Amino acid sequence: MLLAERKQWNANHQRLTTLLQNPKGHEQAVALFLNQHAWLYVSKMADAGPMGTMNTLEDELLDGTREETLRQYPVKAPDTKNSILWHLWHIARIEDMTMNVLIGGREQIFEEGDWLPKLRISCTHTGNGMTEEEAAELSAGIDMDALLDYRIEVGRRTREIVRRMEPAEMKRKVPTAGIEKLRAQSAVKPEAEWLLEYWSKKTLAGLILMPATRHNFLHLNKAIRIKQRLQKQS
Repeated sequence: MLLAERKQWNANHQRLTTLLQNPKGHEQAVALFLNQHAWLYVSKMADAGPMGTMNTLEDELLDGTREETLRQYPVKAPDTKNSILWHLWHIARIEDMTMNVLIGGREQIFEEGDWLPKLRISCTHTGNGMTEEEAAELSAGIDMDALLDYRIEVGRRTREIVRRMEPAEMKRKVPTAGIEKLRAQSAVKPEAEWLLEYWSKKTLAGLILMPATRHNFLHLNKAIRIKQRLQKQS
């Protein structure tokens, strides 16, 4: 994904923000969301690759990246110490929780598919508030192939949910029952309780904009910068 394409993605995100506020622009908003979202996953996640044969952000991240690069923790980057795999896991968990529980009113894919043993990790939360020891353990031990498969399932379910949404749903507030369900599931650590409060103040359109699109975009770009830094050093 070239610089010009990143700039276009940002411009389209601003346009998506406007469209989601107007029920008459619902069909356009859904179509634009699906395009924006497809850029944030490997090409095979979406029904058809975005923009023809162009590489997505996740394609760019994974292409030619060594496993030790993906797992390295801590990393020396201006805005994070976390590994690339941590970032991929973090955005997948947050998208799964917000899109399925808070918007879709259904179980997380993580729960439905019994992903905890597949991923070979011990935590179920978002990763916010993790200790250094916990982040190191996850980075070293998570099953990489299972993580990438989990992300694809999360992405495909998100697209299914947004396709089925009605225009009037976009302005609805996040349901309290969904927030309480995530709290009961220990979806966030006690140190990160602020995250549930943050989501509780959003509309459903707000969750589509952040985290389903913008949050992924920011973390993938961060992960690409980590990759470039680490592989340049070696």
